[in-house]
Amino acid sequence: MNPNPFSALLHSRKFWMTMFDAGLALTTFFVAKYVPSAAEDVKFVFLTIQPVFVAIIFAIAWEDTKQA
Repeated sequence: MNPNPFSALLHSRKFWMTMFDAGLALTTFFVAKYVPSAAEDVKFVFLTIQPVFVAIIFAIAWEDTKQA
């Protein structure tokens, strides 16, 4: 177990998946804001991919609880 919580956070798969998902959400927001013609397509892609990230984060959390 790593005693430094910040170091543990940087090595967390859940943290990085959440950060990638947040980055994808921000990208979606700004593309929709500044390129309105592509907004619907980008929103569709984001809404299609986001549940996959949620499922992966849930699976990692489930795996972590089984190992504890």
